[in-house]
Amino acid sequence: MNPGSLAWKSNIKQEVDWKDFHSWMLKTCRPEHCRVVVTQAKKYCLCLLNHDFSEITILKETTRPNAMKSLSALSKYLGMHEDFKLLVKNYSLKWTGRSAEDLIVDRITKVQNSNEIFEWIKQVKHIRPELCEFMDFMAITGLRLVEAVASYNLIIKLSREDRLNEYYVYEKGVLEHFRFKEVFFRKSKKAFLSFVSIDMVHKIGEKKPFSSCFYVQNLIRNKGKGLKLHFGDIREVNGTLLTKYLKDNEIDFLHGRVTSSVFMKNYFNPSLISDLKVRAFKASDEIEAKIQGNS
Repeated sequence: MNPGSLAWKSNIKQEVDWKDFHSWMLKTCRPEHCRVVVTQAKKYCLCLLNHDFSEITILKETTRPNAMKSLSALSKYLGMHEDFKLLVKNYSLKWTGRSAEDLIVDRITKVQNSNEIFEWIKQVKHIRPELCEFMDFMAITGLRLVEAVASYNLIIKLSREDRLNEYYVYEKGVLEHFRFKEVFFRKSKKAFLSFVSIDMVHKIGEKKPFSSCFYVQNLIRNKGKGLKLHFGDIREVNGTLLTKYLKDNEIDFLHGRVTSSVFMKNYFNPSLISDLKVRAFKASDEIEAKIQGNS
């Protein structure tokens, strides 16, 4: 099926060539993102095909933007983007979810504390021993799940090829994500550096790679017996703990919340990286103490 080739009628259920749509998406998006878009588009496609966005209007504010983005992509593929834009207007839909102020209030009033997340990590390690090194890696780096899986797999790949020094700088104890822009530089999300001990890197290098972040999630779902996923919370707890040792702008840097130009101008110099290393590893030591054994 070529984009724009589908003639539709609002009262007839349409058949979409999802495999072709996925291939079309892959031309401009990463595989992980494509999978999410296609899944969401399948779920809500009839809203677009039947010109009825009433179901979209009642979605949660955290869910609605992703559903709309997926339908937007599907509408472009089907040659229906003008219809999509008209539906968004007629149903008074907004692309943004909750305001920044609301999100801040949510965090302030959140009853969950960091110890609960560290306990969750220990639970996951207990039911899935094969995830032990990965969970420790996520807790220490604060990487997003997709980035953590990519980094974990890259360490394994380069270790097997005896090329780890192309990624890991031993004397600085740092993974230089910026050397693999095609993997770690996305449009709105980036990862530049992560401080990780040599021991942890070597342990990861001996493991088997993961097929995707969904594989990791399903490992927990399949054996967790209702155990919820808290990967996003790991990153939040990591950032909170780092405030004891690093400045706000340094945490933003390690969490990839600065542009590449700011990174090159202000952070990429040997003296600053060495100073960051000392303080970052102090934070890592504290995190490791919280997720090991019964501590």
